[in-house]
Amino acid sequence: MRDIAIVATSMVQTLAMDTDTEVEFMVPVISDVKRQVSMEAQDFGFICSGSSDFLAGQAFSFVHTLDAVGAVPPISESHVEMDGAWALYEAWVKLQLGEVDTALIYSYGKTSPGSLRDVLATQLDPYYVTPLWPDAHSLAALAARIGLESGQFTATDMAAVAARSLRNATDNPLAVRSAKTHPNLTTAENILAEAEVVPPLRELDCAIDVDGGVAVVIAAEDEARRLCDRPVWIRGIDHRIDAQNIGARDLTRSESAAKAAAQAGMANGCFNGEKLDFIEFYAPYSYQELILLSELGLIDELGLSADGSGGANGDDFINPSGGVLAGHTMMGSGLMRLAEASQRISQGKGDRALAHATSGPLLQQNLICVLEGE
Repeated sequence: MRDIAIVATSMVQTLAMDTDTEVEFMVPVISDVKRQVSMEAQDFGFICSGSSDFLAGQAFSFVHTLDAVGAVPPISESHVEMDGAWALYEAWVKLQLGEVDTALIYSYGKTSPGSLRDVLATQLDPYYVTPLWPDAHSLAALAARIGLESGQFTATDMAAVAARSLRNATDNPLAVRSAKTHPNLTTAENILAEAEVVPPLRELDCAIDVDGGVAVVIAAEDEARRLCDRPVWIRGIDHRIDAQNIGARDLTRSESAAKAAAQAGMANGCFNGEKLDFIEFYAPYSYQELILLSELGLIDELGLSADGSGGANGDDFINPSGGVLAGHTMMGSGLMRLAEASQRISQGKGDRALAHATSGPLLQQNLICVLEGE
């Protein structure tokens, strides 16, 4: 196995980019990572992107976004109709094969022109579920209700997750929702006093959909050290998938997340016996963080309470960026979790982190990546 590291990251995220197309708002993001490593598009061994034509409302919309990269002179390029975290996985495999030494990965999503919670019905079973057109919030509410009634977690636990997200997002320039925008809702008690929007979910239990994009550069071995003062090494990475049929699985669990974590080297809440410094979860609903904490064995091993608080690092352990509850870029938030974790390690705010990405309805598919500083 080759040692591969993240050596550059750049992100943009805002509530709505009314005047910019995907190409226009991705140009400065991609240009920024190219500048960080002093490379042009043709210098990368491989380029891979992640996006969704459903969001753009146009077939092969990702081809247009190559204008933000620069396809002349010719480049080696690929695309996944998934979150950018899976584009990074494809690039990681290509580097592992020894075919190339560097790769540029980017992803983006612009959801402001429509209703994401309704568009996501198109990812459900096309014969039995999509014709009913259940929106994403309603499906999440169904799973949350099962968790509450089974005693797996409480409404207070969910509210505590939402409150922690607001507090942690305060200093994050990419956060659209934080303690600055909701100063009176930074405690679980105050959030519980809010009305339910889709029972049992309150507004802050659901991620706020935004427009944004992210770009990441990865490199192998000595090339990584040449391009970056402190490479952030990918020590373990894996992804797994559960059944598409939501009636065929336990919605209070995410077995694919547990299996991916095990394959990535996680056991008993640790990586190779070493504790993590922090975690970035992609959890669009507050209760999903609670499921992931349980599946990865973090609550018992690290002395965390059911809502993920406590432990040695306090609030900064889970989603120090605020997570996607503070801003959800569809097709980009998974790669953003890796970028957020990488930036934090590069800045010396930790040495070992777990980044998580999800795709599909109700934590159906999950990717786990363990990152370590030089």
